[in-house]
Amino acid sequence: MELMIKEHKNHLASDRTSCSSFEANQFRLFLHSIAYVLLHTFKRLYLKNTEFANAQFNTIRLKLLKIGARVRQLKTKVKIHLPSSFPLKNDLIKIWISCCSSGYI
Repeated sequence: MELMIKEHKNHLASDRTSCSSFEANQFRLFLHSIAYVLLHTFKRLYLKNTEFANAQFNTIRLKLLKIGARVRQLKTKVKIHLPSSFPLKNDLIKIWISCCSSGYI
């Protein structure tokens, strides 16, 4: 449980309460908590058979979620062009296929 609190506090920066009003800080903590739940669910469901199964949130965020991509909006769909030289390309494809096969995407 202490590691979960550490991930919430340090890797998602939920300890930042720099706004002057209580409501703004409360809303900021609410958004960080939503991000924690989303990342935890993503890790539990889709990263269980990858090298990121036991990774900390910061590693997942830096290596998988912060990828430069080009987004093109067409009439009926959106195309996302990922870089061809991405070192974790095979892992990302495996994660994407597991997400798509689950019916959530």
